[in-house]
Amino acid sequence: MAAALGSVRLRRYGQVGAVLLVVGAVGFAVSRGSARGEQFSSLWLSLLVGGLLSMLYAPWVRWRARRRSGRYAVEGGYDITDDNIMMRSGSESGGIAWDGVDQVRVTPEFWIVYVGRMPATVIPRGLMSAEDAETLRAFMAARGLLQER
Repeated sequence: MAAALGSVRLRRYGQVGAVLLVVGAVGFAVSRGSARGEQFSSLWLSLLVGGLLSMLYAPWVRWRARRRSGRYAVEGGYDITDDNIMMRSGSESGGIAWDGVDQVRVTPEFWIVYVGRMPATVIPRGLMSAEDAETLRAFMAARGLLQER
């Protein structure tokens, strides 16, 4: 869930890293052709390394999240009706009434359900049959909840 919710924030690291990488590469290439270029080469190399590390930050966070979350997996499931979403996980359960849901954002793997401005739960589409996923998508679309990213 954290990877799905944090993907927007993590994408910024990749964008900033790409900018730093390009600026560092251009600066390094230009400095190699000038007489005083050697004085600034460490600056351009620092930008290159910083950009590369920034671009690698998001994949590293996702890898660590997948590695950690494997230990927390428990049996559970969802009971989704016209009135609410009931989630069961281990010995705990909880629910969200559809009337309280303000929006549902679509990601490649999940539907992220928002109550107010806060994400309340995710519904993994990979655990559903294609027919059930389409039925739920049509239900949410009819209620005006779906928000494409």
